[in-house]
Amino acid sequence: MHILFINNDGSGFADQIEISAALSVAALFQQRLPHGRPQDYLIRVNRQPTTANYILQEGDRVSITPTKIEGAAQQPLLPLVCFLLSRLKGALWEPDNDSTVSISTSS
Repeated sequence: MHILFINNDGSGFADQIEISAALSVAALFQQRLPHGRPQDYLIRVNRQPTTANYILQEGDRVSITPTKIEGAAQQPLLPLVCFLLSRLKGALWEPDNDSTVSISTSS
C-alpha cells in the first residue's frame, strides 16, 4: 500500500512510501521518527488533524510538522519586566513628589 509522506522535520521532504496494511499513525511515527516524541509534532492525515490509532488507507497524505523549531530561542523576560516596572508606584525617572515647588500668587 502507498501513501504520500511529508516530513517537515529538519529540511523536510515529501515522498511516496510503501507501508504495510493496517498500519496506524502511531506506528508510522515510530518507524519514521524514532527520536521524536509525538506530542512535539502536529500530525495530519489528508490535511486534517488525526488520532494516533487512525489506520492508514491507500493514498492517504500524511504530514508531520514539529511544533517547536530546534535552536529557536525563547522570548526574553523583557516584556514581563517592563510590565512589572510600569506597575511600580512612581517610575524611576519621575521627580520625587517632595521636590515639587508650588507657586501661588497673592493679590
